[in-house]
Amino acid sequence: MENLLRVGVISSTHGVKGEVKVFPTTDDSARFKQLKKVILDTGREQIDLEIEGVKFFKNMVILKFKGYDSINEIEKYKGKDLLITRDLAVKLGPDENFIIDLIGLSVVKDDGEKLGTLTDVIKTGANDVYEVKMTDGREVLLPAIKECVLNVDLEKKTVTVHMMDGLLD
Repeated sequence: MENLLRVGVISSTHGVKGEVKVFPTTDDSARFKQLKKVILDTGREQIDLEIEGVKFFKNMVILKFKGYDSINEIEKYKGKDLLITRDLAVKLGPDENFIIDLIGLSVVKDDGEKLGTLTDVIKTGANDVYEVKMTDGREVLLPAIKECVLNVDLEKKTVTVHMMDGLLD
């Protein structure tokens, strides 16, 4: 399992005093109020940043980092990921998993036949949808509902599914 989890992506600067607009990749953007620090992944290195201020505007989070006081110091980080360590992550409820832990799991039908590999989780609002690349190369979308997804075993790295009528049509 990955130790670092992405909570947002810097989309642009905000003003001239070093603030940035962040597109949250977490289900609860209000969690930024509790965060004291994040890790900026520049692609070449990871930089620890201390959060000095948090504001919200529409669907974005506006962050101010300690030591970054001008637009020139921060604008080079547009498009970069903000990460946290797993110990700072929100606590999951029963039958909840982090998306990063699901990607790459082997998907097996309830009769034991391997269906393929989970390649993506699509957030639809009503329920998540698992994108699975089947062993024959085709892709199938499976609703992440109890009638279809029977079990997720992170230790065995498998997802057991029941193929409801019409899913492979």
